[in-house]
Amino acid sequence: MNEEQDVQDQVDINGGQEGDGAPEQDFADLVKELEEVRQHVLYAQAETQNVRRRLEQEKLTAATYAATGFARDMLSVKDNLDRALAAVPDELRQDEKLKALLTGIEATARELDSVFARNGVTKVEAIGKALDPNRHQAMVEIPSADAEPGTIVQEMQAGYMLKDRLLRPALVGVAKKA
Repeated sequence: MNEEQDVQDQVDINGGQEGDGAPEQDFADLVKELEEVRQHVLYAQAETQNVRRRLEQEKLTAATYAATGFARDMLSVKDNLDRALAAVPDELRQDEKLKALLTGIEATARELDSVFARNGVTKVEAIGKALDPNRHQAMVEIPSADAEPGTIVQEMQAGYMLKDRLLRPALVGVAKKA
């Protein structure tokens, strides 16, 4: 009964049944409306596909770089191990009492390097390279007769990348004209 009332209301409003025009005109209007609806559906499908693709990319990026904070925190452990090994003089390296301790520290440093490599953490190359502000942070300029100005001649702290993202820039000394 409700549908009949709606049809009757349409007849009353328009003064006659909708579509009282020429059948060809009604057909053309319907075809035009159908094409408009088809375009809206195509746009909606394209937008849905774009959103899905973007979400998949964001998910992949999140998974790839999820360990960034942890990797940054582990860099200080690596720095401390390297400093500990560098601080041991050669005469103490020969001492039998310390040899086992040094061997353990070296093995730990190698294992940490291995874990870094498996997870895409790589050291930024510095010495002998041109200063790259995207990977290096210049701390001092060092007069040098044999190095080209702008070339890195000293590394104060190693820099690291996680895949293609910088975790920490290398802190370097750059050559300047002597």
